[in-house]
Amino acid sequence: MEGSEELESRLLTQPWASVCFGESALIAKACFGDTGYVLLLSDLSSVWYESADAEAVGQRSKELNKRLTAHVSSFLHRLANLMSPLLAGQPDSATSFSCQRTAGGLSLRVKSELSGLPFYWDFHCCPAPVEMVCRHLVRPLIRMSLALQYQVQELSFLLRQKDAEIEDYRESGAALSRDRLRTEPFQEKAFLQTFMAGSLPQICGAGDGQAFASALQELYTAVTLQEAKQARKRHCSEDAEGPAPAAETSGHPDPPPQSPEDETASASEGATLPSSPVQKPRLPVAKAKPKKAKGLFG
Repeated sequence: MEGSEELESRLLTQPWASVCFGESALIAKACFGDTGYVLLLSDLSSVWYESADAEAVGQRSKELNKRLTAHVSSFLHRLANLMSPLLAGQPDSATSFSCQRTAGGLSLRVKSELSGLPFYWDFHCCPAPVEMVCRHLVRPLIRMSLALQYQVQELSFLLRQKDAEIEDYRESGAALSRDRLRTEPFQEKAFLQTFMAGSLPQICGAGDGQAFASALQELYTAVTLQEAKQARKRHCSEDAEGPAPAAETSGHPDPPPQSPEDETASASEGATLPSSPVQKPRLPVAKAKPKKAKGLFG
């Protein structure tokens, strides 16, 4: 049986999905278990969430579905089956979703069927705390941008190597059999200028509903899995260290007592999840001259 902390930990590695409710474009992620669920929604201006345990789910199911009698886990399983197609971009036509903003947050209403009877559910979402927004959006997006930046650097380096290889073939007398395959040497600065002037406006004008394409969902999951792995390592390290044992003999004097300032600093370090340092990849200084392959262009 999952607790709320385990559900929120599983939610971290769930990718954001673009969803639309009428004219409202949102991004959403959810995690359902046997004893509760956690839901996150955002319009990229605000972020809302709801975390419901078994007691809350049971009470709400009685209020909304008086004709249905089932175990809490059955309702949660049904909710998971209703939300999964929506988050996968394949909403079920037999299920309708509608959202309404309220003074205190956002309400998402679901209408469907269960065992041949009408099934209703309301997600009552309130504004998400800053820590949750940073954990699920800010930190992963910053790390994704760094990963994409390093990816571009690696690809630029490979293109320069390919240009050097092609130039070596030309100097050895090789010629293209099809002139349409000829390319100009890669110029990274010119490429970035063209991208900023041409592609970037088109990307930014695509709308908030296209915030997380499938490739970005995979990258988001990879980044958050790394963060979860690092968090587990820190917790295991802290558990292994444990409290320092008291001295038992006069031959081993007690360590000096920790000052209140040191205790405060230690508590702060234990509560903060430091970002993992990212180092810029080094490009090799010397390039090995590629072997000549005669007839490659012939």
